[in-house]
Amino acid sequence: MTSTADKSAARRRPSIAVIGAGVSGACIARQLSAYETEVFLLDRETDVSFGVSKANSGIVHGGFHHSPKYLKTRLEIRGNLMFDRLQRELDFPFSRCGILVVALNDEEMKYIDHLYTQGVENGAIGIEMCSRERMFELEPKLNGDCVGGLHAPGGGVIEPYRFVFSVVESACKNGVHLMTDFNVTAAERRDDRHVIHAADGRSVQADYVVNAAGLYADEISSLFGAEEFTIHPRKGEYYLLDRMTRAAPQRVLFPVPTRVSKGMLVIPTAEGTVLIGPTAEEVEDKADVSTNADQLNQILDQARKMIPVVSQTDVIAAFSGLRPALEDPDFYIDISGKAPNLIQVAGIQSPGLTAAPAIGEYVKDLLKKAGCRLTEKADFDPIVTKVPRIRDFTPFEAIDLLSSNPAYGNLVCRCESISEAEIVEAIRRGHTTLDAIKYYTRAQMGRCQGGFCTYKIIKLIMRETGANYDQITKRGRGSELLTGRL
Repeated sequence: MTSTADKSAARRRPSIAVIGAGVSGACIARQLSAYETEVFLLDRETDVSFGVSKANSGIVHGGFHHSPKYLKTRLEIRGNLMFDRLQRELDFPFSRCGILVVALNDEEMKYIDHLYTQGVENGAIGIEMCSRERMFELEPKLNGDCVGGLHAPGGGVIEPYRFVFSVVESACKNGVHLMTDFNVTAAERRDDRHVIHAADGRSVQADYVVNAAGLYADEISSLFGAEEFTIHPRKGEYYLLDRMTRAAPQRVLFPVPTRVSKGMLVIPTAEGTVLIGPTAEEVEDKADVSTNADQLNQILDQARKMIPVVSQTDVIAAFSGLRPALEDPDFYIDISGKAPNLIQVAGIQSPGLTAAPAIGEYVKDLLKKAGCRLTEKADFDPIVTKVPRIRDFTPFEAIDLLSSNPAYGNLVCRCESISEAEIVEAIRRGHTTLDAIKYYTRAQMGRCQGGFCTYKIIKLIMRETGANYDQITKRGRGSELLTGRL
């Protein structure tokens, strides 16, 4: 006989906690927000995308680098096809500019043949083997030593952090509860539900849990008494070049890959700057995002092998990011065999950004398989309201915008042409640290790297939030910028 409590539980919407608000967790949460569920998106950082997702290459991969035997390859191909619709719905910078793999000798051309065959087998969009002449037709700035290569027109670039912000905004619009500064320290089972405890004393109860914790997925798995595995941080260092550089290519440029890495790339970013890198270095510390002069010199040398005019004088920033590598080269996405109602989403390194929308679908199906009852919402709204950007308007087109909000006429960041109105909108949408405003608006990302606009942004945060000067942070608690007396 079914008890009243059992009947009540059957009627109640299933609750799901997604741990990790990087690109994978964000896409999973948004996917689930289309169903009659109660979703909690938990992250240890002060804002979303502040972990692995904030510092990657921003590439939508073309589907030729990996064997079709891997789950990550199938999700990469599926995810790639989803970005055009997502861009229309979510309004993030995206360009399907294409990818070139550059061969500099006949031996490398043999591997190009392998990549081409693999890409065809995977179903990569429009992939073609290229002669030397075709490569220079597609990219005239290439090194004269280029003998041929591969063209994947389905590849492209996005702003990864802006993508995550938009995905999470859409998820929250459809009912997801975002909880930041939620550093998970313990988990227990109580009345057939998971209880997840944070370091600050908060807790969340959920019927199902998705472990999408990036660099910390192994530690989260351990807290739930689930599978034992080890995340190995792999550091990648980058140089960012000014948007005026002569080295800017028309397409993403890859060298022929090695056993451990896709190599160091030259990337025309979705917003006009150029990214070169990354390196690939195994490190022990999951918080080690330091940069090294020798590594960065190596980046310049490798980039010049494809684009000789790369110049150190164009460099405006150096940074690094960490990738959550497993011993197994594939993604680990599965129902836990040890912890009840837990889905593991771990080892999501390249091509994780490309695969992320498809990961959301895949995890949704795993939750159904695990017994989660998912009923589609009748009122799911996929659209995020577009924020006007003054840099997208001509002076004549901007008249109506300025009439409705004169703050669009006050340029705070002159390098990237970011107005006061855009920064205020970012703050009002909950992004109240300097890094969050940088990722949301691009203010501080130009040639001066915030040298002229940081003070103005601090004043706007104080004005809009009522915060004191000593409460303003770069990226959350522990990164306060101003102490003492003004």
